[in-house]
Amino acid sequence: RRARRADGALPGRLIATSTSRTMDLILWRHAEAQEPEGDMTDLDRTLTRRGDKQAARMAAWLDRQLPEGTRILASPAVRTEQTVRALGRKYRLCDELRPGASPEQLLQLVGWPLAKAPVLVVGHQPTLGETISRVLGLAEPECSVKKGAVWWLRSRERESGLQTVVVTVQAAELL
Repeated sequence: RRARRADGALPGRLIATSTSRTMDLILWRHAEAQEPEGDMTDLDRTLTRRGDKQAARMAAWLDRQLPEGTRILASPAVRTEQTVRALGRKYRLCDELRPGASPEQLLQLVGWPLAKAPVLVVGHQPTLGETISRVLGLAEPECSVKKGAVWWLRSRERESGLQTVVVTVQAAELL
């Protein structure tokens, strides 16, 4: 059993540092997948061997970082379910996260920015990149998210109102 810090968190965990109301939104792009062949649909694409390794590396990192009570939601596509299964935790498949979903659908589903529990979403480009761009107020309509990568965002309350910060961006290749 690992010793806890004075603030109750496990060592090395990413935690909120203030007592103001916060919400963590963790966006995980599915790992590398095979290109469609023959009459295979986009939803039926599976991970490559490299994708399996990416998912396993990121899942191991996430397992050490995710706060207790994190809700885990995934697209019903085979490649996203394979990616989230590497984490070994309970998850829910959501049609609202299918390829082509809008940032509005994703944000409504997770309750951004005021949900009480952190949420991990396993999904697709361009939806994840469009969502990141939107919540960060970027000029570009979409930002790039590498296959297998995680963007960890936090909404926090300040005197001037709600603000969104990037907690971390992690690529599977760097783990």
